[in-house]
Amino acid sequence: MLRWALIFLVVAIIAAVLGFGGIAGAAAGIAKIIFYVFIILLLISVVMGLVGRGRPK
Repeated sequence: MLRWALIFLVVAIIAAVLGFGGIAGAAAGIAKIIFYVFIILLLISVVMGLVGRGRPK
């Protein structure tokens, strides 16, 4: 998922350099959304790993 965020970020930068403002803004917005989803899923995964570690086997 982080790969997709980076791909959209690169697309946004290239579109901005070439002067396509609307496409650059949309790609940057998508990249931000995907990045935040990645961060939330990462935090959930870390918390679940810590909670699961505390249980005796």
